[in-house]
Amino acid sequence: TGGKAEEEKKERTEEKKKEVKEVKEPAMGFIYNRRTGEFLGRTASSWGLILLFYLVFYGFLAAMFLLTMWVMLLTLDDNVPKHQDRVPSPGLVIRPHAAEISFNRSNPADYSGYVQQLHQFLQPYEDSRQEQNELCLVGEYTLQDGEPLKKACQFKRSLLRYCSGLSDTSFGYSDGKPCVLIKMNRIIGLKPIGDPYVNCTSKGNAPLEMLYFPSDGRIDKMFFPYYGKKAHPDYVQPLVAVKLLLTKEDYNVEQTVECKLEGSDLRNNDDRDKSLGRVIFRVKVFQ
Repeated sequence: TGGKAEEEKKERTEEKKKEVKEVKEPAMGFIYNRRTGEFLGRTASSWGLILLFYLVFYGFLAAMFLLTMWVMLLTLDDNVPKHQDRVPSPGLVIRPHAAEISFNRSNPADYSGYVQQLHQFLQPYEDSRQEQNELCLVGEYTLQDGEPLKKACQFKRSLLRYCSGLSDTSFGYSDGKPCVLIKMNRIIGLKPIGDPYVNCTSKGNAPLEMLYFPSDGRIDKMFFPYYGKKAHPDYVQPLVAVKLLLTKEDYNVEQTVECKLEGSDLRNNDDRDKSLGRVIFRVKVFQ
């Protein structure tokens, strides 16, 4: 009987030791089980199969994405956007880039910012650079559909004469007779029907005398069509310079000027888009 009691006591002691060991190492047993070799409840082979599945699955998704992008890129033209807004006519913008041009003609610091803008804007139009471009036929479209790289027609800065900034580096601002440069926004493939020109009018009570360069504010058809930035890298937009011949009576009075594209099928009277084929700016010169 004594031996049996000793055995039972020994068994209870071993069970207690086992329970204490399990209580001391519960977290370690969950992360890594030494007896079964499981890590986070899975064996090495089980983890390997899971990783292989996700590797194949996400590799297949990446391959499908790359294949879709490659097929889409095959349908694109490098020169012409696949989807374009149906813009029937270009907008007009002015330089210097300001809705209101206000300065004191006696203070060069007042208008130096405008003058600097104009000089920077006209750098691509320098005569020496434009002489590298082509002499195109006046009054004719310059069609180059079969050419991979399109030639650009010359538009020399000197064509703007008194508004070129060459003979008068202040563009007339020092005399109180400022020049404003007008250009059309680029539209790929645009071929205006007719002979487009820019016409400006004063919105005030008294008429305002103006000079246009080139003469009559004409935009020659030889600068159309435009084929895009990549196919037509040397292309420059034709410009129209307007010199406002302000008199003493016009000083210290805000002048509102509206310029429109006339003489062609290009629209200039869309009430939903005020910048389509026209531009409005204000000028105020102080003595």
